[in-house]
Amino acid sequence: MCKGVAITGMGAISAIGNNVQENYDALVSGKIGISRISKVDTVHKNDIMVGEIEMTNDQLKQELGIAKETAVSRTALLAMLAADEALKQAGINDINDCETGLISGTTVGGMDQSEKYYFEYLESDEHWGHINGLHAGDSTQKLADHLGLTESFVSTISTACSSAANAIMLGARMIKSGQLDRVVVGGTDSLCKFTINGFKTLMILSDTYNTPFDDERKGLNLGEAAAYLVLESDEIVKRDNKKVLGYVTGYGNANDAFHQTASSENGDGAVLAMEKALKVSGLNPSDIDYVNAHGTATPNNDLSEGRALLRMFGDQVPEFSSTKAFTGHTLAVAGGIEAVYSVLALQNNVIYPNLNFKTPMKEFNLLPQTTVKQKELRHVLSNSFGFGGNCSTLIFSKEAQ
Repeated sequence: MCKGVAITGMGAISAIGNNVQENYDALVSGKIGISRISKVDTVHKNDIMVGEIEMTNDQLKQELGIAKETAVSRTALLAMLAADEALKQAGINDINDCETGLISGTTVGGMDQSEKYYFEYLESDEHWGHINGLHAGDSTQKLADHLGLTESFVSTISTACSSAANAIMLGARMIKSGQLDRVVVGGTDSLCKFTINGFKTLMILSDTYNTPFDDERKGLNLGEAAAYLVLESDEIVKRDNKKVLGYVTGYGNANDAFHQTASSENGDGAVLAMEKALKVSGLNPSDIDYVNAHGTATPNNDLSEGRALLRMFGDQVPEFSSTKAFTGHTLAVAGGIEAVYSVLALQNNVIYPNLNFKTPMKEFNLLPQTTVKQKELRHVLSNSFGFGGNCSTLIFSKEAQ
């Protein structure tokens, strides 16, 4: 069983950048990606703000060398662009030169295409085949085909907002157990009417910029993104003399079994996930230098997560911040894009600001980091909590534990 799970490549596209470097530059310069909706024709466009990616589907296809008339969901297109960047950084020319897998998280799948046929679907059977071909797993298979994976382990995880975090966790476990030598892990989600309408029904969308951990927070801003990491075993790193960006050293998943969409009031699932991740890593709570919080800016999440942090760290809560004020809540991708941000934090010894924070929450005395801060970082803990009580925690480290 290998000791460390090395990260050798990363790729990302979000509302604040079309690649990893652009995302990092935005995080440290305070450039946000939240705006009014422009690419989805929805009746809610004047009511909410979102984190949209500037590139159109046609521009994405052009960048990827895909014919304009080819029917591909935006979810799959974003995935291809981010995964290509990750493989390029990892220096992989032949993706099938060892036992390689792909694990991708998504919640929306191809609904951005399927919803176009909603009324025809009700009236006839003509478009059944098209709709059935745009399920969540279809975007993963299209990505596998794009990357040239053959006879490989390919899987889709859809556990709401912890999907990509769980994809990373499963990939790390498969490498540690020797089932895979290399695995591309992460997630992809695009904005569409289906998602917007669903969250509007839940009444947790903000009509202005989201304000994580602020007492006057009004809700989240939906976002779209794709982010992937290349994980490789020690043997492959040594064989190819790879540069290691960081290591996945801890992971944990738990369910607080409290509510379909709300986290438990005291963060039971979050505490269990963090405890499990620390146990896997062999670290103590005091070893964590920075927490990339889930921090959705909903009344429920920030109260639940804040209480969980206090239960986990006591009066020694490390610096923490949520990056969702930059990107919006990217749903299935949250754990993936924030994994990239966590590794970048380690590489650059930087803590990102929790934007838009003004008023401390009255329930406890917790203050997020509100400015860019330089600090020597060894271990970063990242939380991702999904509907259905699905709570996941990842720990990223500079060195293998």
